[in-house]
Amino acid sequence: MEAKFNINSNEYLPLRDVVFNALREAILIGQLVPGERLMENQLAEKLGVSRTPVREALRMLELENLVELVPRKGAQVLDMTEKDIVNILEVRSALEGLATGLACTKMTKEDILELRSLQASFEHAIEEGDRERIAVLDENFHDLILKSTGNDKLIQIYENLRIQLYRYRMAHLKLDSSITAIIAHHRNILRAIENHDKEEGATVAQGHIKYHTEFILRSLRSK
Repeated sequence: MEAKFNINSNEYLPLRDVVFNALREAILIGQLVPGERLMENQLAEKLGVSRTPVREALRMLELENLVELVPRKGAQVLDMTEKDIVNILEVRSALEGLATGLACTKMTKEDILELRSLQASFEHAIEEGDRERIAVLDENFHDLILKSTGNDKLIQIYENLRIQLYRYRMAHLKLDSSITAIIAHHRNILRAIENHDKEEGATVAQGHIKYHTEFILRSLRSK
């Protein structure tokens, strides 16, 4: 296990949650790769904790579908099949359309102004070639739309699916070939929300996810 990562101590969190956050971050940014074995004793030594919080953290990661616990073999980073990814993206497309449609009718004037600001910052980050900020601002853009729905159940389900696909989506955002299309998608989503056009909002949001889906599948098939 070559990944180098550390835990950030937090006196307000149980140790298992601190370990969970460290391991989840390592998986999402690719320090721990799909299919990699996760040995409790090695992780405990690397993180400077006992095996108990590591074991508990791995179970929590299994619930998020980031880790697979195999009987008599231990844990490994979940390596999703193409079918798994397609299934998740199909559900996410429906949720994205629903969320954007709701945002078109529920988003306040203040939130619309913030959404415009986020889009302007997103495009500015692209001009500067700041890859990490591009990824963060893209997440913030979609987070604000999701938050404006006021639907806690929708937010919970959406977040779980987003975590599972984070690795693949971030790779997409960091490629120059996809940036122009993503800018156009964001602008169309923003325009629909500004016009309170629920049907258009749902349509353009689903088209946005369809674009991500096609890219991710092409990437997988080219490996």
